[in-house]
Amino acid sequence: MPNKKTFTIDDANRDFLGIAKQAKEDGHVVLFENDQPRIMVIDLDKEPFIAMTEDEKFEFVARRMLKEHRRVFEELAK
Repeated sequence: MPNKKTFTIDDANRDFLGIAKQAKEDGHVVLFENDQPRIMVIDLDKEPFIAMTEDEKFEFVARRMLKEHRRVFEELAK
């Protein structure tokens, strides 16, 4: 497996052990789906926490709220 930090979810389905090895070497790898980052595999010994910018934190929380309360937002949008 080439040395890189980004992979597709299909890559993970085919070779998760290779991806886990890469995460252990590099600290983390990112799995993409439809050209969007979706999942991060991290080596907790190298990266015990994930640092996020304020914008990334806001986007993460906003996405979670929209997903959890989609029906309410759709009803409000009528």
